[in-house]
Amino acid sequence: MVIKVYLASSSGSTAIKKKQQDVVGFLEALKIDYSQLDIASNEENRQWMRENVPGEMKPTSGIPLPPQIFNEQMYCGDYETFFNAKEDNAVYEFLGLTPPPGSKRKEIQEAEQNGDTHPAELEEDAPVETDAQEEKEEDDEPEDEEEDESRKVAEEENQDEGDEDKGEDNHLVSEDEEELQKLEEEEQGSEEAED
Repeated sequence: MVIKVYLASSSGSTAIKKKQQDVVGFLEALKIDYSQLDIASNEENRQWMRENVPGEMKPTSGIPLPPQIFNEQMYCGDYETFFNAKEDNAVYEFLGLTPPPGSKRKEIQEAEQNGDTHPAELEEDAPVETDAQEEKEEDDEPEDEEEDESRKVAEEENQDEGDEDKGEDNHLVSEDEEELQKLEEEEQGSEEAED
């Protein structure tokens, strides 16, 4: 089975280029056999891709954009579904391939079939702390306390500065409002002097 990735070699969209590179790079990193089929230079590839993307997977415009991924004739998905499978560590299932021996997914499948272990136990990658890591964490704690103390001092200073900006009725007063109040007071004073 060969994975077919339909892409556009001459796309003007940087987003499409990045998505295509992400898919191809990931397939290469996993050493999965695939072929790239260019829809920009080959009209047959473009037509085949458009006709074989299922209706429910087509965007509202009706024209699916690259990259589109197939396993021979079977549609696997577009970049979004590929990305989700990658995040869920389920790329082999997404591509319709059997995970290679020694992969995390293969171990989970075998454990589920044998009923040995709950799959969640295998999926957890809980790091084991060493004595050196514990000592480092203990060394970090005083720094955290110092940071907390300096943050509290800064907050108090900001609060003190904020108190200076409050008017007589204890509401926050901006500089513009202060100027407006002064002008109004001056106008009232000049009107009273005229009377």
